[in-house]
Amino acid sequence: MAHAGGDGPHTPVGRQLEAKILELLASRPATSTICPSDAARAVGGDDWRHLMEPAREAARRLVDAGQVHITQGGSVVDPATAKGPIRIRKAL
Repeated sequence: MAHAGGDGPHTPVGRQLEAKILELLASRPATSTICPSDAARAVGGDDWRHLMEPAREAARRLVDAGQVHITQGGSVVDPATAKGPIRIRKAL
């Protein structure tokens, strides 16, 4: 669901974050992970912190699309119930 800040899946920032997550993962070994902050920094530059939750939302949409997994402690977790720091990896 989009926030008032315009970061949902149908906004330019939402699409940019999804694309950046996939781009970052494509440039790494298949089992590597990234942090949502990697995508937020790549899209937002020096002003990236406000993009953390939109990056997490983008990752959840990519999970729903079957493109990535969200992990915690190296194990795949349900993005709807994940609390705290997460990592993103390609769906194998």
